[in-house]
Amino acid sequence: MASLALHLLIVAQLPWGLVSASVPTLSKACGYDQVDYLRSRGEYYLSINGIRMDDAFLICKALESYFKNGCFTCDANVESWTTIGENYCDQDFTAFVHVKCSTISVDLNSSLELSSVSEKIPVTPRVPPSPSRFSSSPQLSRIGSVHLSINQIIRATHNFSNSVKLGEGGFGTVYKAVLPDGQVVAIKRAKKEQISSLRDEFSNEVELLAKIEHNNLVRLLGYTDKGNERIIITEYVPNGTLREHLDGLCGKILDFSQRVEIAIDVAHALTYLHLYAEKTIIHRDVKSSNILLTESYRAKVSDFGFARSGLSDTDQTHISTKVKGTAGYLDPEYLRTYQLTPKSDVFSFGILLIEIISGRRPVDLKRNADERITVRWAFKKHSEGNVKDILDPLLEENVDDEIIGMMLDLAFDCAAPTRSSRPAMKEVGEQLWEIRKRYGKTLRGMSGSLHQ
Repeated sequence: MASLALHLLIVAQLPWGLVSASVPTLSKACGYDQVDYLRSRGEYYLSINGIRMDDAFLICKALESYFKNGCFTCDANVESWTTIGENYCDQDFTAFVHVKCSTISVDLNSSLELSSVSEKIPVTPRVPPSPSRFSSSPQLSRIGSVHLSINQIIRATHNFSNSVKLGEGGFGTVYKAVLPDGQVVAIKRAKKEQISSLRDEFSNEVELLAKIEHNNLVRLLGYTDKGNERIIITEYVPNGTLREHLDGLCGKILDFSQRVEIAIDVAHALTYLHLYAEKTIIHRDVKSSNILLTESYRAKVSDFGFARSGLSDTDQTHISTKVKGTAGYLDPEYLRTYQLTPKSDVFSFGILLIEIISGRRPVDLKRNADERITVRWAFKKHSEGNVKDILDPLLEENVDDEIIGMMLDLAFDCAAPTRSSRPAMKEVGEQLWEIRKRYGKTLRGMSGSLHQ
């Protein structure tokens, strides 16, 4: 049900379809979701978080999820909601009326997979690799690779102790480990209960990481695929995630110069994946929690579980695949067509760039309705000429409006609704270099005026 709620949220958060203000006939808060039944221009329609829902299938799935989770059951207008369900879906929702009252909540930061692909949409078949191909870490022969047995990994992580736990994601848990020679590494261990379903994801990440080498990409050091253990060993990046820094959880607040450098690092990483890897690699899950920072605040892109390689044929324009990614960062054209291209990463990068500038998460349902989708809120502020309002309030320095405007223009170009309107990542990196140069000039100008 969480997957369905996220599916609905993603559809509802697609840009540039905001409903004009109307007075709801019925209104109900279900967890972080605000569900309204409104009348506008003589017609009635359903909206979720202020966004009009036009797809009848999604409307019915949304209503069904709220009934099943007990949200509408607890509402005084349950009979009205039931009638609405019958009108939209020709379905009897009274069977859910006795469901125990509860609320719905979703984790907007977790990666997800949308598998409800239409039968008409071609999906590229994936053949699971043979177990022998990914059997043990000694097969990795690159310089600096780490060869550990399961027992050595258990000792290095103190039997996977919470005291060395770095974080947790869809694949599993990440631990910090100190090897006998003093080397510090990160151990990524798959969840036991999801071993079978995560096998493709594990093999995909190992296969891709083994082929790439770039300063702004987390480096694979080893892996183990034996019995019921799936473990990836990567370099340890000590300074937390970009999202943790934007949330102010790491003490020091990132200054504007550091944010520009981080954006450039990520752009370089994606440019390498798109243009210079053995085959084009599309990351598919570019987000702030997948950007790790070194002690010198250089960025390294991590988590390649959803990445896809392909487009090796010059005539190939896209990969047809079921949708994977994270709510708020997902390319709307990919979501609509199931056609994946490098421009899907460009869209995610545009959302990330707005996040870096504003400090806000891409989707924040705790905010007022007109501020919940950050890209829309930022676009409106920018159109009104209030770019300073978009800048992260934690930043104490004065940043020239022209520089903020250039960053936002680039972000909006990247997050254009159609991929044909988006620049390539190489061009994005070049524009960021120009912005960095301009910003340096403004800093020197400010410094000179202070000394006069």
